[in-house]
Amino acid sequence: VQLVESGGGLVQAGGSLRLSCATSGFTFDDYAIGWFRQAPGKEREGVSCRRVYGGIYYADSVKGRFTISTDNAKNTMYLQMNSLEPEYTAVYFCAASYVANIQTLCRLIRADYWGQGTQVTVSS
Repeated sequence: VQLVESGGGLVQAGGSLRLSCATSGFTFDDYAIGWFRQAPGKEREGVSCRRVYGGIYYADSVKGRFTISTDNAKNTMYLQMNSLEPEYTAVYFCAASYVANIQTLCRLIRADYWGQGTQVTVSS
C-alpha cells in the first residue's frame, strides 16, 4: 500500500487549495480513508474521513469549508479546501485503514498506512 500527497503550497487567507493523494495497493471500497493535519507543536488531528457505506466525518473546524472525495478510476483521493484561514497551516497527510470506521480513523487516528505529507501554509 502506498499513498503520495501533492497539491500543498502557500495561499492567502480566504483562498482555496485542492490536495491530492495518489494511492496504490488497495481499493476505496474496502478501506476507510482520511485526511489529517499536524501543525508545529501540536498533535496530529483528523480533518475528514470517509468509508463506503460508512459515512463521512468532518472536524468541526472545517465543516462547510473542506470536501473529501475520490476518483476510483485514478485511485486518487482529494481534499478540496476553501475559505482557508492561517490556523489551517500544517502538514497534511492522507491515510487509510482496512479495519477502522470513520470515527476510529479520524478521532483516534487509527490508520494503517500514511502518506509522507504535504505542507499547506496560509498567510494572513
